Amino acid sequence: MAECKELVGEGRAVLLGLVRQELLSGIANRQHFEALRQKMRSFDQEPLSTEDHEQAAECFNHCRSKGVQGSVVDMLICAVALRRGIPVFTRDTDFNRYAKLLRLKLHSPRD
Repeated sequence: MAECKELVGEGRAVLLGLVRQELLSGIANRQHFEALRQKMRSFDQEPLSTEDHEQAAECFNHCRSKGVQGSVVDMLICAVALRRGIPVFTRDTDFNRYAKLLRLKLHSPRD
């Protein structure tokens, strides 16, 4: 978590609206929901374009043609990262498979 805090503190982290929604979804405790919502409001929401959504579909189709299934949210993250040259910071191991097929850069901790 320290790495994430550093990236946020340096202004190097971006957040997609769908990721915000995904993180907030399923939080049954209203206090926890509000606390996380307030913390995430410090992030500007990365604007998305038609090209981002088209690129996400291309990423999905390419991965699927190689036998790798990805979610709509994951493919949008990949598309935005590719189009903007931003490495993805994640613990989701699915992104390791996407990275091999899409030439996606994953964030490496600085240690």
